[in-house]
Amino acid sequence: MESRATTQPATRTAPSLVSLAFGRTRVELLQFFRQPEQVFFTFLLPVLFVVIFGTIFSDEIEGPAGVEPVPFSQYFAAGMIAAGVMSVTFASLASTVSMEQHDGTLKRLAGTPLPRSAYFAGKIGLALTTAVAQVIIILAIGVTFYDMSLPSEPGLYGLFAVVFLLGVASCSLLGITYTRLIKSANSAPAVVQPPFLILMFISGVFFVYSMIPAWLQGVASVFPLKWMVQGMRQVFLPDWVATEDYGGSWQTEWVLVVLVAWLVASFLIARFTFRWDRSGG
Repeated sequence: MESRATTQPATRTAPSLVSLAFGRTRVELLQFFRQPEQVFFTFLLPVLFVVIFGTIFSDEIEGPAGVEPVPFSQYFAAGMIAAGVMSVTFASLASTVSMEQHDGTLKRLAGTPLPRSAYFAGKIGLALTTAVAQVIIILAIGVTFYDMSLPSEPGLYGLFAVVFLLGVASCSLLGITYTRLIKSANSAPAVVQPPFLILMFISGVFFVYSMIPAWLQGVASVFPLKWMVQGMRQVFLPDWVATEDYGGSWQTEWVLVVLVAWLVASFLIARFTFRWDRSGG
């Protein structure tokens, strides 16, 4: 009796969500770098702010007697890092995702096997990658041309990483949530940029925070950018700056609490209000 070997068809394993998320991030990055104007405003505009303000305001910020003053370029660059993170997360995602909602891109993606979570993971992956690149560029320019000093304490690098990652996550989800207020693809820049620029001014990115009127400080304190700026300045500036600007301390716990609160709130709001297809208006 002859025995016959039976061959069974090989079963193909479905790709994991992690691999799909990485694949979608790669697609988002390729699409991003194929749009020169988007790359310009994402990377070069914050760099131009650093160069312009660092050149014009070359003075030092004086502290209490007996302490070394802080160059304004150091003060400004720390705030610009936070603003740059919000630019590539909140502002960028709110604009691009809303455009894809209204032009039918998301409707077409819904008809593919790609999980929706992988799409959002790709968007956040794009935001994280561009945020890292932008931070590196700003720090390189600050250190090379404006005598910016990097922190010497290892713990400050840990604080930087925590504030950075919470900022990326919370502002990315906030940008996705904000798409609910954008009525058409053409109106996206007009709806996104003005509130972002206002927040930059009242959160102390361009000015010494103590110079901003108290009622505007109160408004800024509601939103994550002010706390991101504060956290980044704790990393790059001496403690006496907190006494002068932030009422005596850096309020590290509040920085983390507010960013986590925005992360949770943005996730929940996006979960229940986000619309996959708005091509009909």
